[in-house]
Amino acid sequence: MSSRSTQQIHVVQLYPRDMNIYGDYGNALVLQRRIAWYGYEPVMHSYDPGDEFPAHADILIGGGGQDSGQDRIQQDLLSIGERLHSLAEAGTPMLMICGLYQLFGHYFETRQGRRIQGIGLLDVTTYGTDTRLIGNVVAESDQFGQIIGYENHSGQTYLGDDAQPLARVVTGEGNNEQDPHEGARHRNVLGSYLHGSLLPKNPAVADFLIAAAVQQKFGDSLGDLQAPDTAPVSLTELTEKARRSAASRPR
Repeated sequence: MSSRSTQQIHVVQLYPRDMNIYGDYGNALVLQRRIAWYGYEPVMHSYDPGDEFPAHADILIGGGGQDSGQDRIQQDLLSIGERLHSLAEAGTPMLMICGLYQLFGHYFETRQGRRIQGIGLLDVTTYGTDTRLIGNVVAESDQFGQIIGYENHSGQTYLGDDAQPLARVVTGEGNNEQDPHEGARHRNVLGSYLHGSLLPKNPAVADFLIAAAVQQKFGDSLGDLQAPDTAPVSLTELTEKARRSAASRPR
């Protein structure tokens, strides 16, 4: 057993009860498995409105939801906003998808003109539209290479001056119909519209989150990931086959 096996990495999934309608729980499963493959002990937490926020939070993730789900979590999210800002500024890695990506921005304005306030951790704003952006997405990132996923959103997000795009869209729409950006980034906080789930198709993003967490907590650098002994072929080969298949699918 690895000498790292007693070193715990705590993964907190925000609002899985209301913000998990497009399979985003798969991101938690990927992190749990890959953390263990690297030799650390994954400790998984779920946080919903009214829960006590976990004492340890090394990686935070969150998913998508309907407008009604955003309404249900809004006040609780605002109540922990200061803590999330502090974690982000300390370098804690986070991945927020779709609905929580929107609420990590300044606000989401619905089609009816009602604003759902966000925590402003990302310098983005979102506006509801009558157009739903649906389909497979291929995007290019300087750090992560090709990012592959599936979008399904009617909110369109625009980056402010202090936001960096996560990637540049090659196939699909991404944040909106006006510019080529997909997602946003601030320090180690990533926002994206890509479901599918995102991390099974994009292990480079998963490993970024893990590497940032273990570097911050233990000062460690990740070595080469080893697939389980029971795997019939290498993890890398399986992943690349899945990525090629996803990238070749029609929009």
